[in-house]
Amino acid sequence: MRLKAGDWVEVRSAPDILKTLDQRGTLDGLPFMPEMLEFCGKRYKVLRRAEKTCIELPTKSYVMGEFLNNDVVILDGLRCTGSSHDGCQRLCALFWKTAWLRKRNATDSIATPADAEGSHVTLGSPKSTEGNATRYFCQSTELLRSTRPMSRPRILKTCISDLRSGSRGFTEMIRLVLAPLWRKATRRFPKETLKGELSHTPVGNLNLAPGEWVEIKSVAEIQLTLDARGKNRGLTCDFGMTQFAGKRFKVLSRLDRMVSESTGEVRNVQGTVILDGLSCLCWNVLGGCPRQDFMYWRETWLKRVNQQVLDNAASQKR
Repeated sequence: MRLKAGDWVEVRSAPDILKTLDQRGTLDGLPFMPEMLEFCGKRYKVLRRAEKTCIELPTKSYVMGEFLNNDVVILDGLRCTGSSHDGCQRLCALFWKTAWLRKRNATDSIATPADAEGSHVTLGSPKSTEGNATRYFCQSTELLRSTRPMSRPRILKTCISDLRSGSRGFTEMIRLVLAPLWRKATRRFPKETLKGELSHTPVGNLNLAPGEWVEIKSVAEIQLTLDARGKNRGLTCDFGMTQFAGKRFKVLSRLDRMVSESTGEVRNVQGTVILDGLSCLCWNVLGGCPRQDFMYWRETWLKRVNQQVLDNAASQKR
């Protein structure tokens, strides 16, 4: 089943999907997670094909991998809640093997009931204990097992496939090819790297809640919160993020805990939020990455916008 962006699909029943999984609960190394059961029997639109993805290594570097059998798509609006992974708040996009889907038209009746389709199905435990560490098992942590390495020519070939499937527009793809090449060529210049001078970086204490509005501080203000490596407590403020300086966004959710992609361990996070609509721009990845993970924002890079300021701005527009 060669799906394209915009196609409608129905997620198969949980028992049908279970038949495709091995003893680890995976198909070609990609897990079907408990958080995905609620979507069984329901219809969704294909956002894009996912022929490749970026993968975080324990060294904090990234590599590009191609999914085994090249049969993975992302469905519009579906992200992991982390409910079975100790409340992980990363909100990762979910990967779907085409074997877990059936193609439908938007007007077709749904063949399976949309109620608790997978309530009677039990998947394997998403965690294990190794020594004193608890490690979680999810699509993110298993990306190395569910993909194979890619050469530069192969990556460029998938760019053409993304255009043909409608996963990317022509102008968008041009940017996703030229931007990484430009960044690689200019990275040698110090002015292209946002770095600070601190040895100990500050923790934000805004205690922001979902739904609140914030304004991203200026580049100069953000730079005052960074160390010589350009990080605030290990998190980089990428140049792709600084283009939003001075703009206002709504807080989508907090990021207080997350499962590490490279280790599977749960990490507690301080003073960090996700802003609505701001996902990774893929400027470092040739041809882009379909995951579009949300950007992570330290509260110390933000300032709260009170309701009166928002009301005044709205009245000025009118």
